[in-house]
Amino acid sequence: MSAEAHAGLGTKLGHMRHSFRGWRGQRPFWGGLLSILGGIPIMYFPYANLTLGSMTIRMATTAGAGSLIIGVLLVVLGLTMWFQPHSRVFAGVAAILLALVSLVVSNFGGFVIGFLLSLLGGALGISWAPGRPQAATAAPGGVGTGSDDAAPVPPIEGATYQVAGANDDVSGTSPDNGTNGRHRAG
Repeated sequence: MSAEAHAGLGTKLGHMRHSFRGWRGQRPFWGGLLSILGGIPIMYFPYANLTLGSMTIRMATTAGAGSLIIGVLLVVLGLTMWFQPHSRVFAGVAAILLALVSLVVSNFGGFVIGFLLSLLGGALGISWAPGRPQAATAAPGGVGTGSDDAAPVPPIEGATYQVAGANDDVSGTSPDNGTNGRHRAG
């Protein structure tokens, strides 16, 4: 295809891609995706038939309903990570627990494929944290407002080194005041 064929989709496709990247960055996208992908083999394999030549092997077990419930719950937890990012820790812990239960209930967790995907998805859901908005680098008057423009902290007598930037430690045991993390009695 020529470059002219893609010219009509260029700005629209670029805008959609940019919007999706912004949406994806505001939630544990990969954790949700792996949890969803882990739930699919867990709920599929107990109901699948394997055909070897003229012989059909049925994978159904007595725990087929349990496997279906675990798989559906993993898909729902993955969607929860996407659409309710503030519930990511709960959804991640629940996904890890369901992945562990699927080892016993559902053909070794969907032949270990679903188990590993769900385990990684839950871990990514727990470990994801929302980003902080970027601070403005310059005020309208041209003076910077970032943390780099803060006044330097004067050295304290007895301190072995100086920490750059402002002290935000409220415990009173920071290297800025010479205690170096040690607590004093009295």
